[in-house]
Amino acid sequence: MKVVEMFASINGEGPCAGELAFFVRFQGCNLRCSYCDTMWANAPDCPYTEQSPEDIVAKILQNGIRNVTLTGGEPLLQPEMPTLLMLLADHPELRVEVETNGAVDLAPFCKTSRPVFTMDYKLPSSGWECAMRVENFALLKQKDTVKFVCDSAEDLERVAQVIAEQELTKRCYVYLSPVFGAIKTVEMVEYMLAQRLNGVRLQLQLHKFIWAPDRRGV
Repeated sequence: MKVVEMFASINGEGPCAGELAFFVRFQGCNLRCSYCDTMWANAPDCPYTEQSPEDIVAKILQNGIRNVTLTGGEPLLQPEMPTLLMLLADHPELRVEVETNGAVDLAPFCKTSRPVFTMDYKLPSSGWECAMRVENFALLKQKDTVKFVCDSAEDLERVAQVIAEQELTKRCYVYLSPVFGAIKTVEMVEYMLAQRLNGVRLQLQLHKFIWAPDRRGV
């Protein structure tokens, strides 16, 4: 598996925001979103180390942190991901989360070794809404998350439409995030109030306030 970095930090987003987490970041992505903050990990020439699923699990266990986040890039593109998830499922003390971009079929990963999914829905400003697999919504469970990264008023309008069409707040957690520095958070809150977006949470990326926004390994 192509691993570009492994590190311990805090969860910057989602239901476990502020908790310790161990991150495994994989190389490569099938999208190129306009606001991507890990574009460096998507480049074909990004340096990586080849690690087996067994090696990765051993490093996770040695670290002693129970929250595990598999991220990228797009981690579900790794051919050995099913094996890694199966091995991690043998350790029920771990909470395994996969951050996925919404353009990969979740069905093959929804078996006995099913992780927690944090799935993006790419909005118009990303340039990749056309790649979203809306059939993935039916596979989500209460512990999963759909994340909308917003860059503009147009994005906010689309958020409300998708939430209503898919009844997302009945399925899973729903979070709104601003593209860092691109949209005013007060504008997002005002939109949430105007639309009465009950069950939707505004989230800021904690790690970008604790460390420099472009710092790696945090």
